[in-house]
Amino acid sequence: MRKKDNLSILIGPTAIGKTDLSIRLAGHLNGEIISADSMQIYRHMNIGTAKISEKEMKGIPHYLVDIVYPDEEYSVADYKNQAVEIIKDINSRGKTALLVGGTGLYINSLVYDLNFSRAAANDDIRMKYEALADRYGNEYLHSELMKIDSVSANKIKLGDRKRLIRAIEVYEVTGKKMSDQNMNFRKESEDFNLIMLGLNMDRTKLYERINSRVDKMLEDGLVDEVAKLLEMGYHKNLTSLQGIGYKEIIMYMEGQISLDEAIEKIKRGTRNYAKRQLTWFKRDRRIKWFDIDKFSDIEDLLESILAYTYGQLKNKEER
Repeated sequence: MRKKDNLSILIGPTAIGKTDLSIRLAGHLNGEIISADSMQIYRHMNIGTAKISEKEMKGIPHYLVDIVYPDEEYSVADYKNQAVEIIKDINSRGKTALLVGGTGLYINSLVYDLNFSRAAANDDIRMKYEALADRYGNEYLHSELMKIDSVSANKIKLGDRKRLIRAIEVYEVTGKKMSDQNMNFRKESEDFNLIMLGLNMDRTKLYERINSRVDKMLEDGLVDEVAKLLEMGYHKNLTSLQGIGYKEIIMYMEGQISLDEAIEKIKRGTRNYAKRQLTWFKRDRRIKWFDIDKFSDIEDLLESILAYTYGQLKNKEER
């Protein structure tokens, strides 16, 4: 029986303070940090993704940040494969692998048994349905998917061409519905010795943090960042530029809404996203939650998290 790699995970909604805390944790645990953020993978997208700066890293190695260009394909399967190799490498050097972020699919790819090999990519099928979508629109894809997998069709947004085609592809390659293949989505993985830490706080205070962060993004030059991306030739319909903060600024730049309206849309969208993140993570019974409001400051919170973490590590060593 192979020795499992250790993996500590710091989870929480956007803007709650994971970045600062993770640097402090890594410092105490001799750790290296793996990002679990589906927007921070993109190069040239720093302000709108609240990407950590080199100065803020304080010498702590960070992985899976700035790894693809905004127009490159990057799947959850790609993320899992790369993350697993990095976790193995960190463990092999006697260090602590610390996964930090709020993208549920990325985190779930490691902590649940998700089989990404059931339907390998098929370029012929993808090209066929891309061409049909170009000719007849995404409505055609949606109607075709509805015929074979109504559950997936009802879950995938009409504008999400990539996922519509993927669901059709899965069926054509395997003969099985993608929705059926996801039935065991919540089977817990036993691949790692897991320590899962969750951050939460009063919802009103969290929303205030979110609003302040968005204001800071605008001050730091979010509009200029979006303008530069478009000048570089990246199309507004790319998945990367459909992220919160980017699509709204593009709407403003095209004259569809005012800047104030764009800012309010970003704040509202981010608040809703934070709410969805908490709902998503609350389902996992393995997470030890820490309510930030119950601690006097970040050092008090850090001390409590470290005490829990050291206790968990000791228990795992004794098993």
